[in-house]
Amino acid sequence: MQVVRHAGSRLWRPWAGPPTSRVGARAPAPSIHTGIHQLQDAAARREVEEKPAAPGPALSRSSFSIYPPIPGQENSLRWAGKKFEEIPIAHIKASYNNTQIQVVSAANQPLARASCGTEGFRNAKKGTGIAAQTAGIAAAAKAAGKGVTHIRVVVKGLGPGRLSAIKGLTMGGLEVISITDNTPIPHNGCRPRKARRL
Repeated sequence: MQVVRHAGSRLWRPWAGPPTSRVGARAPAPSIHTGIHQLQDAAARREVEEKPAAPGPALSRSSFSIYPPIPGQENSLRWAGKKFEEIPIAHIKASYNNTQIQVVSAANQPLARASCGTEGFRNAKKGTGIAAQTAGIAAAAKAAGKGVTHIRVVVKGLGPGRLSAIKGLTMGGLEVISITDNTPIPHNGCRPRKARRL
């Protein structure tokens, strides 16, 4: 009975060979299982290597950057035919009680202006995200009427309308190419106000 039981276990475990073959065992064969993604990646790599380079100026991986260019640095990126420095700027001031948006040209000439108060919101409703989004849509509509398609955004303040105003600008038809935070941060400057008692 013992012999039959051991023989059966060897049938179910095909990798377990006869006990005498373990002395001169060879190294295990490398795994032949390869994922479909690895095969596709290898085929794509071969295609790229075999394809001849296209004539013309191609951006190499080292010259392309997802970050906006440093002021004064020459860059080949263009938005509607304009350089980064020539694109209008949308200044967003997000306070706790209101959100103000002003779109100016690259030469600091005012193009459009909107705030939560000018859009009809009063009192505590001015300090909400919906009000900021409405002001952003209004400012974008005024700026688009003057030919603005792409803008840079500079945000100042910690109010609830920071992100909502940017969303409103994009909903109004403008394409945001960079967002800069210009919130003033004191390096232990003036003494802050005493804490509110609630």
